[in-house]
Amino acid sequence: MEMRDIEVFLTLAEELHFGRTAERLRLTPARVSQIVKQAERRVGGTLFERTSRRVSLTPLGEQLRDELSETYAAIHDVLDRARLTARGTTEPLRIGMISWRTEMPGPALDRLSERMPGLEANLRSITFADPFGPLRSGEIDVAVLWLPVREPDLTVGPVVDVEPVVLAMSASHPLAAARTVSLEDLAEVPVMGGARPEYWREGLVPSRTPSGRPVPLGPTVTTSEEMIPILATGEAVSPMHAHAAEYLPLPALVYRPIVDAPPARWALVWRTATENERIRAFAEAVRATAP
Repeated sequence: MEMRDIEVFLTLAEELHFGRTAERLRLTPARVSQIVKQAERRVGGTLFERTSRRVSLTPLGEQLRDELSETYAAIHDVLDRARLTARGTTEPLRIGMISWRTEMPGPALDRLSERMPGLEANLRSITFADPFGPLRSGEIDVAVLWLPVREPDLTVGPVVDVEPVVLAMSASHPLAAARTVSLEDLAEVPVMGGARPEYWREGLVPSRTPSGRPVPLGPTVTTSEEMIPILATGEAVSPMHAHAAEYLPLPALVYRPIVDAPPARWALVWRTATENERIRAFAEAVRATAP
């Protein structure tokens, strides 16, 4: 199998959808289907079960995926190092940071510089409306995202930070008079929604309080900028991670700790198929300096 054929097979094994695979690889679905059929002829067996409703791996396909994934990543790693050596330089490591979180723990970057002298780390902003898209498109190498992340094509690495969850609201909101709030208080006010994976939405904005009362859903936003006027006018409140108070210290807003909310955990995340030496070095640096 050619490298391109392997890439098509592994991508389809992740997506289990010919259309999405074609879109990611900038091919036509017909070309993806043709490459898969050629691969099946070469190995002498069926790799995917296809119906009008779903695509799934056969046992042979699962075996080939497992055996090819590590080899494919290793080949890319070798080619990556060779390309950098030929250029006489090191490409920067592009780190995606969600919303207004724009700082990485200094010790991790210092440790990375010790392990890979000359490696430059560049920060890129990503949105909570599409947190995984830049990883899958290759715009960034790694992302710092809050957990859980349950995406079959992504690897969850070491935890970067742990922080409390707070409730953001208008300074004139009735709950602002309290020093702390609880998850039960969310049953009394509209809570802002956001375009994020369903398991994120339920984790940060539960549909029900611990006692079972429904949490009314307020406006849905896709960017942090859209949140500010809705919060400031008191139209809705929003659970947020505590660092938000540092980056949005607006007179119109206040932040109160949610005393019974579990802490938020942030971790490195990267696309499994494109893991390379730089990503592994950064993950090890984070692991060695984690709180």
